[in-house]
Amino acid sequence: MSTSLPRWIDIGLLPLLNILAAFVVSGIIIAMIGENPFTALTVMIKGAFVYKGALGYTLFYTTNFIFTGLAVAVAFHAMLFNIGGEGQAMMGGLGMGLLFLALDPILPPLLLVVLAIPVAAIFGAVWGAIPGYLQAKRGSHIVITTIMFNFIASSIMVWLLAGMLMQEGQMAPETRNFADGIGLPKIYELANGLGIPMAKSPLNLSFLLALLAAFGVWVLIWRTRLGYVIRATGHSEKAAVYAGHSPQKIIVITMAISGALAGMMALNEILGVQGRLILEFTSGFGFTGIAVALMGRNHPVGIIAASLLFGALYQGGAELDFEFKTITREMVLMIQGLIILFSGALVYMFNPMVERLYHRLVSKKAMVS
Repeated sequence: MSTSLPRWIDIGLLPLLNILAAFVVSGIIIAMIGENPFTALTVMIKGAFVYKGALGYTLFYTTNFIFTGLAVAVAFHAMLFNIGGEGQAMMGGLGMGLLFLALDPILPPLLLVVLAIPVAAIFGAVWGAIPGYLQAKRGSHIVITTIMFNFIASSIMVWLLAGMLMQEGQMAPETRNFADGIGLPKIYELANGLGIPMAKSPLNLSFLLALLAAFGVWVLIWRTRLGYVIRATGHSEKAAVYAGHSPQKIIVITMAISGALAGMMALNEILGVQGRLILEFTSGFGFTGIAVALMGRNHPVGIIAASLLFGALYQGGAELDFEFKTITREMVLMIQGLIILFSGALVYMFNPMVERLYHRLVSKKAMVS
């Protein structure tokens, strides 16, 4: 983050420039294959926000990105690059699956749904805390360990869902359906019940939980003692030690919080839609959360905005694939990849130019005054 630019430029204008650059490059490529990029953009926007039920699908995808983006952001404030959100989300889903499979014949559905929230967070937290411990106590690099723990989580899921947890009499790697009544209410059902017409979509109450999580992260990082220590540790471990704090302890705690947020992503997919535990329900949302956090400058408000953009790309991209013969699903993935490229690897590409322009304008204004 630049220290010589005002925040409205650093967290507002610069991410917008990155997005515009990605869309310009995407538009050039679409024009090269013979399609009108402005028509394609119109179709994408309608597919994400205008068509019946489109907004619900967009916000459904947005929910996943909020959880995984927050997970990356919390770790990054301690200068920890957590790219294990995929595995942590898998473990969150696994924890919920085990809870329901074991107790849904015994406990009432509402109680199980309430219990599922902390269970998903705890399983994700444990899967995040282990790499944190390995870095804090053994010096293992957090990037390497979180990558490897993604593969370990995936292997555990395959082993269980293709084995002891797989429903008898089927070939698909998934569990049986959970008991009736287990699931998060759909937003359109609640709206229709209140007399507000709303199209059917998978959007559910986990979206509100994601917004609460974003608010909780803001309070944690900028309004609590622990958040201050997390940021202090990220800026200088020596300063944290001088202030009487243990960087090793803070690393483990931060990674546990980060893992808990990623683990809660499973609420949206498993409780909101599937009603059973399936293989690869994370669908790469954990990795995309890295770009979401970078684009949102690791701030909850920015992460919500970036999550909405990626949710619109996912939903609107599906409409592009449907409307155009030449714009395939692979082309849509390319557009998403360009957004990730400009928001991730090239996130500071426009900083020098904007900084020079800003200081030139400020200098001219000072001279006139």
